[in-house]
Amino acid sequence: MSSKEDKLEKEFRDAVDRVNAYTDPFPADILLKLYAYYKKATNDYSRPKSKKAIINAFKTNALFQAKGISEDEAKRAYIDLVNNYFLYGK
Repeated sequence: MSSKEDKLEKEFRDAVDRVNAYTDPFPADILLKLYAYYKKATNDYSRPKSKKAIINAFKTNALFQAKGISEDEAKRAYIDLVNNYFLYGK
């Protein structure tokens, strides 16, 4: 792994930790984007596991919208979304 990949991975993990530590609710559109980017970034293609079919449908749609981006692109998109949310979204 190159230092560039290490830096991206560290930034991604820091962004994930920041989201997980945040106690206020995120807007639904942000949550769905975070979900899709995280799944793509971690190469996790398991099915959504909500007990509500409508939530699974929204998650599946979010994943569909993120198809075609690489793991690194998904990590960068996740990081940018988190940084922009905490800078402008509150």
